[in-house]
Amino acid sequence: MYVRAFGTVCLVAILALGTAAQAHFGMVIPSDNMIMAEDTRQVDLTLSFSHPMEMVGMPLDRPAKFAVWANGQPQDLGRALKPATVMDHPAWTASYTVKRPGVYVFVMEPQPYWEPAEDAFIVHYTKTVMTAFGDDEGWDAALGLETEIVPLSKPFGLYAGNLFQGIVQRNGQAAPYAMVEVEYYNRDQRAQAPTAYMLTQTIKADQNGVFSYAAPHPGWWGFAALHTAEFKLTHDGQEKDVELGAVIWVKFEAWQEK
Repeated sequence: MYVRAFGTVCLVAILALGTAAQAHFGMVIPSDNMIMAEDTRQVDLTLSFSHPMEMVGMPLDRPAKFAVWANGQPQDLGRALKPATVMDHPAWTASYTVKRPGVYVFVMEPQPYWEPAEDAFIVHYTKTVMTAFGDDEGWDAALGLETEIVPLSKPFGLYAGNLFQGIVQRNGQAAPYAMVEVEYYNRDQRAQAPTAYMLTQTIKADQNGVFSYAAPHPGWWGFAALHTAEFKLTHDGQEKDVELGAVIWVKFEAWQEK
């Protein structure tokens, strides 16, 4: 009897772990995040919504907003969006032509996504930072989003193993002890987590909202700081919680030798 009960408890724990591992990430991935003088000036961007380590996609409705920030000013890119398919689900693409040196921050605000498994809506303010033609000023600027991760480490030109740091902000203020989920974009599906515990890694920011992470492998890594919004949205006539996420995608490069 006790063995059967113990087995039941273990099964429930495993199922719960599998559910907990299903972290959601808004994604904005550019074709290149460091544009050099000899490169093409066109950057192709892919916007999607997924579990990136497991490569399990979810539908992304046309974003409520999509913009690029350059020299402190936003430019609406909503009209540049084109329907696409990513991980077998609706997604979006856009092309952007770089005209001058500078730091460019691409930002997506999605439509609220209803997640039955969490009985809540999900809204991830997602951004990624690109630099062009040798200018790298302004990568640490806050954009004034409802929630965002403001980088303390330059979010490009990082080697795998370098430490990335950021400040989680809510309404322009640091968010003490925010929980930050981290996942690898397993694009070629060659990475495999040893256990379900390692599909998504979790960091707790300090009292100043600062977190740190050293990526163990080259590629794109997503950081999502999550909290429950102070407002609710209606689903089937009932008010439901809203999970707000501050997401930033950072690419880490492989070490190279001559």
